[in-house]
Amino acid sequence: MGDDNVIARLGSMKALLGIVAGAGASYGIYKLVVGRAGDGVNRKKSAKSVTIQPGSLMDKVSGFKVVSKSGNLNPCAETESSDIHSKSAASLEPRHLSMLLSLLQSSPNPEERRNVLVTLGNAAAFTVNQDLLREFGGLHIIAGFLSDPSSEIRVQTLNALNNLSMNIRNQEQLKIYIPSVMQLIEMSPVNSDLQLAALRLLTNLSVTDNHQHLMKNSITLLLSLLVVSNEVLQIQVLKVLVNLSSNPDLMDDIVQAQAPASLILLFDGCTSTSVLLRLLFFVGNLRAWRPSAQVAEALRTRQDSLYCVLLDNSSQLHRKLPLLLSHPDEEVKTQVARLLT
Repeated sequence: MGDDNVIARLGSMKALLGIVAGAGASYGIYKLVVGRAGDGVNRKKSAKSVTIQPGSLMDKVSGFKVVSKSGNLNPCAETESSDIHSKSAASLEPRHLSMLLSLLQSSPNPEERRNVLVTLGNAAAFTVNQDLLREFGGLHIIAGFLSDPSSEIRVQTLNALNNLSMNIRNQEQLKIYIPSVMQLIEMSPVNSDLQLAALRLLTNLSVTDNHQHLMKNSITLLLSLLVVSNEVLQIQVLKVLVNLSSNPDLMDDIVQAQAPASLILLFDGCTSTSVLLRLLFFVGNLRAWRPSAQVAEALRTRQDSLYCVLLDNSSQLHRKLPLLLSHPDEEVKTQVARLLT
């Protein structure tokens, strides 16, 4: 009887490794749902094949996309991004998720932990699994790897948390990790995968005003990143800033935040249209705020505040906005005209 138990456990472990090998990451539902055309990843072809035993856990997740270390989709899963919601992926059972969480905690192998996080992140694309992982204590288990020495494991941790954060009840547990995510953004190299994954998570956590107040002390960090990052990161930073600036209760903190003077340079025809549009939405939210005369006078004494850089009568934005009326993009012109009226 004892030998039978050992054999059964070994069989379960092999099945789990089959999941890890066959599954891939769902890179943020926000991007899948509202991302603009062109946000997809490149796909290449490959002849590599794997023999899958019918009914095995490998068979259950064989429809998953496989993500390589570089973040590109494995060619043997060349399908549309919407195929992530395949029947085989959805058929993972609760015990499989529980086994994966156990393996994540016990494995001494960094590559194995990374693969498990990829699989859990993919499974978290489904609401039923988001609930199950929360009930199993999986949110805190996964978030514990935000401090892993491996940057790749931290990226996959953020990707998994990003999908899990699409669930409002999960956000109640994930909110305590916002300071850690902000620290990752601050300490990581500019334009790194870590920064991008962290910002995607913050975008989801800032969609409602429930936890936005936990980000108000990081406005200066976000504004500073905005002027030094590439277009992809700029868009993600602005998604967070637009979300935060839609909350009137945060406006005092936002306009008082220290802002780089070079922020004004982004309001230019040479700036990416996607970035420029979100900048204009951000300014539109800021202008909806009306300070008292006393508060406005106090803000003018701080020349490096966001208020002085973008809102005060002395701001160079008043000179730059009319120039954008000749922008080739109709939506940009519409937003500029709205701000000028």
